[in-house]
Amino acid sequence: MTTIPFSGNGTTPFEKLLGYNPEILTKWNALEETLWAATALDRHMLEQIRRALAFENGCRYCMAKAGKPNFDASQLKISVAVSFAGLFSKDHTSVLPAHFDLLREHFTDAEISGLCAFIAFVNASQKVGKIFNLTENDQPQASV
Repeated sequence: MTTIPFSGNGTTPFEKLLGYNPEILTKWNALEETLWAATALDRHMLEQIRRALAFENGCRYCMAKAGKPNFDASQLKISVAVSFAGLFSKDHTSVLPAHFDLLREHFTDAEISGLCAFIAFVNASQKVGKIFNLTENDQPQASV
């Protein structure tokens, strides 16, 4: 059971939790769409980051929705991005300039900027799902 009941706004269970604040929900969704659509980063890599962070952040809804990451360790660019995302999620204060040196071996500065924005957004979304106790079994019941 979620920590607050679902609102009458939104389509997905996650949206119905944010739906108490329709303007926030609208802009949250717009930002998510922008992060997926207006990037030079590979969508498969972004999906692997999202999946890995779901398990890092303990969001049961996100874990069930997407499943475990699905990439080969030989995919070095994805491995670097997923590792960086995990570090960012665990303790963003431990990210050092040396981590950016490693990122620059695989990404342009524009890609690094987009990668960090994507990681921050997904991290926040999944932590919201976690604190609201959103699970794979949650389906909106009644509108409030």
